[in-house]
Amino acid sequence: MEQAKQILNGSLLWRALMALCLWFGHQWQQSGVVRWFLHPPAWERAVSEHSIFFRLWNWVRELLCRLYRFLHLERLFTGSVFLQVWVWCALPAVLAPLLPTMAVLGLAAVGYASLLLNLLHDRTRPLAYSPINRYIILYAAVYLAGTFFSVNPSGSLKPGLLSVAFILFAVVLYNAVTGRRQLDTLIILMVLAGTLVSFYGILQYLFRWGYQSSAWVDSDMFSSIEFRVPSTLENPNMLGQYLLLTIPLGGACLLGAKSWGKRIFYLCCCGIMCLCMILTFSRGAWLALLFAGVIFLLFLNPRFILLAPFALIALYFVMPDTVISRFTSIGDLTDNSTSYRVYIWMGVLAMLKDYWLCGIGPGDAAFNMVYPAYSYNSIVAPHSHNLFLQIVCDAGICALVVFVLLLFHYFRMLCAAVSLEKDWQSRLFQIAFGSGVCGFLVQAMTDYSFYNYRVMFLFWAYLALGALCARRSQLPEGRLLV
Repeated sequence: MEQAKQILNGSLLWRALMALCLWFGHQWQQSGVVRWFLHPPAWERAVSEHSIFFRLWNWVRELLCRLYRFLHLERLFTGSVFLQVWVWCALPAVLAPLLPTMAVLGLAAVGYASLLLNLLHDRTRPLAYSPINRYIILYAAVYLAGTFFSVNPSGSLKPGLLSVAFILFAVVLYNAVTGRRQLDTLIILMVLAGTLVSFYGILQYLFRWGYQSSAWVDSDMFSSIEFRVPSTLENPNMLGQYLLLTIPLGGACLLGAKSWGKRIFYLCCCGIMCLCMILTFSRGAWLALLFAGVIFLLFLNPRFILLAPFALIALYFVMPDTVISRFTSIGDLTDNSTSYRVYIWMGVLAMLKDYWLCGIGPGDAAFNMVYPAYSYNSIVAPHSHNLFLQIVCDAGICALVVFVLLLFHYFRMLCAAVSLEKDWQSRLFQIAFGSGVCGFLVQAMTDYSFYNYRVMFLFWAYLALGALCARRSQLPEGRLLV
């Protein structure tokens, strides 16, 4: 390593590049916009307590607490396992990729009930506050309004209510984690779940288990691809979306491991998940993973950008021809999958000219009631194959505005935390949660990521954990109060 440093430092080109990077870094740090972005308003609990929402919540809570004491329920639930809110909220977050959607909803409902019992049992326990909570609640409210004003209310009711329940679970999970050890344990369990899902996917590829759809690949253009891995997510693209969230966490655990045993273990976990990602043959997921990796390395150390060209060249020589040809076909309109999406986007954009304000309502039933009248080339589709377009379809332009504001404050919160963080492990987790969402959003441009409700559930849980990691170094083994 020292010899490599001496060789690089002796290179005139390397020193010139380093000087250029340092100059850009200095200009970046002195930028007024950057300094404003990295110094968000303080997380004042008093601000939230004076809001209408918290006044209403305190009134309702006081009423429920009196009823709780009147019925002597404190005797029944003292020492009960149902008061272990972290356990009940961790279960759906970890097992979501392994269980059916309704089972995840059932576990999430128990998590809701457990948190409510805790708040009634311990009247001194406040609701933990995060800057993104207000936007999560507002987004859920707008989405709920879109459900009730759907062009097909009966068809939108189930998907709409299910989506709202999964969205609001982020607030519950944020309140469920009461210590750093709980947070770290939950992240590790999610990495283990991702490894298990990926290992099963690799076995699927080896033994050709599971369903394969002819719509998943253009057999004329990619005749060498005979099997795309869906694992437990039922679709290779949705599996790719899920792995985009878990692989950065595995990388953070690997870089933060303090013993060789743990390093080897997490290296194996990351290797299994990356191999499964390759076997999905999802071009959008591959591109998104590269983007997430670049973001991860840039936040870890900006000088890694100098190694990017060499890494891309190395990948070209290492990857199989099937993977390279699949990846380089991105944007090729002769590919049926690409042209299919483009025609859908054209039809959806034409539809949204008439329904941009309130949308048409969530769910396949509402979409299929309106979209066929605007479709190009009679293309049939259950959704718009783009997360941002689908949000407008489901609940109108207001939902998209709130969603973008939510993402802005989420990234601002994490970037501010990374810029000030001194703890290495906390910094790694903050970078992982930021890069994971970046990768997720890149693939979301070519797929409706929330079409699989379990992936949608994990995305909102991911936001909650990212918000917690933004303050991980301040999180004691007690409760996060603000």
